[in-house]
Parts: sequence; structure tokens; C-alpha cells
Amino acid sequence: MEVLNEILRKYDFSKRESKSSIQIEDIQAHLKFDLPEDYVFYIENYLGIDQFIGVEFIKLWSLEEIIDANLEYHIFERLPQTLAIGTNGSGEFIGIEFEDNNSVKIILSPFIDLNTKYHIEIGNSFTDFFDRLDKGIEWF
Repeated sequence: MEVLNEILRKYDFSKRESKSSIQIEDIQAHLKFDLPEDYVFYIENYLGIDQFIGVEFIKLWSLEEIIDANLEYHIFERLPQTLAIGTNGSGEFIGIEFEDNNSVKIILSPFIDLNTKYHIEIGNSFTDFFDRLDKGIEWF
């Protein structure tokens, strides 16, 4: 978590000052898998963000927004192995895709055609996603 903490400090992410009424278990009730530890740490301790990290713009939803956003965009229904966690502001969502071998990858995929064939890997973990952004590694 050291790399993640360093990046969160560097970009001045807003810390959560009070406990959310939404719990991780509320999100996981919609999923068939557990959320990765680094993402759980982030979402429980920080608010959503809306800013550039390196060359890419990201908007990550807060704990309070996750369930409603995934229901609104039909992610739970159409992509049962994926949790949308935000957007790039250009018609694509940022998500966590859970693979059969219990590993995850962070993906970018269009909202329009919800299909895993359009998923582009932008990190092999939540921490790796931020590390790549911080190092200026472009998605395309």
C-alpha cells in the first residue's frame, strides 16, 4: 500500500472525514467476488476524485455512488464479472474486472456496448493502475 499511499498524497486526494452509510458489504452483495484490498482501502478512506493524473483524466466515484452508478449503467446485469468504479469523462468507464483465477485487472471500456471484448487493461491491480497513471503511461 506504500506506493498507493504515496500517489494519493502526491495528488492531494481528499480524505474521507466521516464513515459512509454505504459499506463494502453493500457493494459486494451485488457481486460474486470480493473487492481487492487496495481498492477497499482507497474507497473506505478517500472521497471520489475528478482530476488528471499524469496525462489521463479520471473520475472515480465515491463509496456512496458506486451501487447507483452500476445499476444505472446496467453493469451488474450485463457484465457480472465487472464493477465500474469511475469514468474517463469521454464515454468510457473505468472498472475492476474479476477473472476466474481470482485475479483482477483494471479496465477501460465503453458505456455504449457493454461487452468484455472491448475491455482494455489499464492496470493489473488498483495500485498498478495509479502507478501507471503517475508514470505517464498512456492507455492507447
